[in-house]
Amino acid sequence: MKDLWDDDGAAECGDDLLALRVYSSRLIGQSADLVLHGGGNTSVKASFTDIFGVAHDVLYVKGSGWDLATIEAGGFAPVKLDSLLQLSRFDRLSDADMVRAQRAAMLDPSAPTPSVEAILHALIPYRFVDHTHADAVVVLSNTPDGEARIRSLYGDRMLIVPYVMPGFVLAKKVAELTAGIDWSKLEGMVLMNHGIFSFADDAKESYQRMIHFVSQAQDALGQRPSPSPLVDGVAVPPLALATLRREVSRVAGTAMLARFDGTPASHAFANNENVRDIATRGPLTPDHVIRTKRVPLIVDGEPASAVDSFARKYQAYFEENTDGTLTILDSAPRWAVWPTKGTVAFGTRATEVSIVSDIVAHTIGAISDAERLGGWCALPAADIFAVEYWELEQAKLGKAPAGLPLQGRCAVVTGGASGIGYACAVALAKQGAQVTVLDMDPAVTSVFDLPAIHGVVCDVTEAAGVRDAIDASVAHTGGLDILVSNAGIFSASNLVGEMPEEEWQRSLDINLSGAMHAVRQSIPYLRLGWEPAVVIIGSKNVPAPGPGAGAYSVAKAGLTQLARVLALELAGDGVRVNTVHPNAVFDTAIWTEEVLASRAARYGMSVEAYRKSNLLHQEVTSNDVAAMVCAMAGATFRCTTGAQVPVDGGTERIV
Repeated sequence: MKDLWDDDGAAECGDDLLALRVYSSRLIGQSADLVLHGGGNTSVKASFTDIFGVAHDVLYVKGSGWDLATIEAGGFAPVKLDSLLQLSRFDRLSDADMVRAQRAAMLDPSAPTPSVEAILHALIPYRFVDHTHADAVVVLSNTPDGEARIRSLYGDRMLIVPYVMPGFVLAKKVAELTAGIDWSKLEGMVLMNHGIFSFADDAKESYQRMIHFVSQAQDALGQRPSPSPLVDGVAVPPLALATLRREVSRVAGTAMLARFDGTPASHAFANNENVRDIATRGPLTPDHVIRTKRVPLIVDGEPASAVDSFARKYQAYFEENTDGTLTILDSAPRWAVWPTKGTVAFGTRATEVSIVSDIVAHTIGAISDAERLGGWCALPAADIFAVEYWELEQAKLGKAPAGLPLQGRCAVVTGGASGIGYACAVALAKQGAQVTVLDMDPAVTSVFDLPAIHGVVCDVTEAAGVRDAIDASVAHTGGLDILVSNAGIFSASNLVGEMPEEEWQRSLDINLSGAMHAVRQSIPYLRLGWEPAVVIIGSKNVPAPGPGAGAYSVAKAGLTQLARVLALELAGDGVRVNTVHPNAVFDTAIWTEEVLASRAARYGMSVEAYRKSNLLHQEVTSNDVAAMVCAMAGATFRCTTGAQVPVDGGTERIV
């Protein structure tokens, strides 16, 4: 472990103990080998002066929902120290009562809920306490004779605590083990199958003890063999990944994203001849179960049968361990091992998938390390179940933000670097979709500032390029549920009798054939999608063409007819196909101030009047079109296909 302590950085905290606590906590949070995504907790015993000027001895302990990597002073809850010590003397205390009592003992009602380990932190008679789930320490404890390995490594400096449930039960166990003990001889403690504590009266000393202890454990594990390098990595066919994602979403009852990992480490793990056994013994720590479930899916045979088998086994696991008062969670896996290929992470949000991916990477590394030391020995299923269905862990899940309308859905938007396509991509992403935007403009790779949007340079007139781009999109997100065909051009004004051949062909190639390329490549994936939908961006020129716009009007009319045919052909697969006909959308690149002024003058209007020259006297924007696209892609149009809806403020020639 690298010691990140910087005396100059710490000196900036002065004598502020809470500031020092923030500083050293962030050092811990920076290392994924110590804590992952909100794991671990830290505390400091200090003084808190209330509004009446009365000073209180408090425990500033990490609050629920905060991540050590980014924690601030407001992420620590100030809890009366004497109240926590009083709670530790109870013989029994339910989780709900413990949480209420700890909140009642807080001196800042706006602070977050204190860690469930607050009582344990209070019992440790040192000012600074650090607790991590260090991979190396947990691996050693998850091997045969793990406790003996830990004792041999650390000797009498470390208290060894057999595994018990976190919270009040753990605090009571530590109190029992330390009754009459000389704490001055202890520098930390190991919670078997759970993690490690270090403590000291000085922030630097406590932090550096943690680094030293974990480094010792890493040295005991030895160097992990490097997996064989792969020239191009390993991939699964996008259609196979989309099929797996569909089946997982089906069992979960909601759209799930899927991210395949075929990097050397994952590929090597998936190629282990015992992977079906070692991967299903249990998680790295019980805390991970709320993210990953107890075991992964093993993708053997057809995805549908593999996922159904996983769901049946999860049901049996629940029935074997429930006390009859619990409600089963969804039975879908959160990660999978694809033998000989790699691993897959699932989640309804990209952040959730990233968290699962990180945990999986650490888990498979830990399993491999433990196997070198005699075998991976995870906790029994009953202990994992107790944490998975622990009311305090379930409360964390209950605090997750409400799902967005298109959460977990995968979308592709063509022609999205600017204008209507750009607005559609942003609107879809803000409603929860993961969006791939195709555009021949290189700016598509940099114009978006939303992480849910991925830009790809692609010319829709090139069928092979469209195929590669859509396949890559599916490989990235796991599937395709929404296709917005928007790529198009407005041709130069020419009467048909004077139409240049190249202008006619260019309009057909981009406005019509380009859409066909995108749809044709998307159909196999849409058939596997979650509530799949195609939205075609048409034009007012379809129902109300004008002279001089033949190339554009005919191509858009053909596009609309293509949409009607698709609605007929894909309805049996549950794919909805609808068309939106915008008109006079003036916040796009073609409508410069000069063009607007010229058009307005032609009709004897002011620019402002021209912008609203429709029946409703409303200016139509790209966002208005995007809102309709999202509606067509979402539940509002669940029972609608083959529809053509104008977004034009009302046009006399159409109405």
